[in-house]
Amino acid sequence: MAEYKAVVNDKKTGKSYNMTITGHHANSLTGKCVGEIIDGIFVGLPGYKLQITGGSDGNGTPMRKDLPGNRRRMLLMSEGLGFHEKYPGQRRRVAIHGCAISEKIVQINMAVTEYGPKSIEETIAEPSE
Repeated sequence: MAEYKAVVNDKKTGKSYNMTITGHHANSLTGKCVGEIIDGIFVGLPGYKLQITGGSDGNGTPMRKDLPGNRRRMLLMSEGLGFHEKYPGQRRRVAIHGCAISEKIVQINMAVTEYGPKSIEETIAEPSE
């Protein structure tokens, strides 16, 4: 069974919140891609809408939005996510994970797009039943 650590970014306050996703909520996130908007109930934030902005696997390999699939690949890169050149024109083969969430993903980054009736801090402080 899959288990993910979600980092939810609140753009209004500039704070980020760490949450753990397990059980059937984690299984329903499997197969979603970077850029998709999901319901906040998966993370324990009812009424919120969250956009998946990225993530990383167990080795720390980042997910890339424009790479389809759910596995890690070696790409020749000159600049961008996962590689920053040290001198102009430098290229290097770098491991990058695809945009789809799989069981290998450990961390999922999300940003709030629509806010719910309560603030995130109030919702987190309540004991979930």
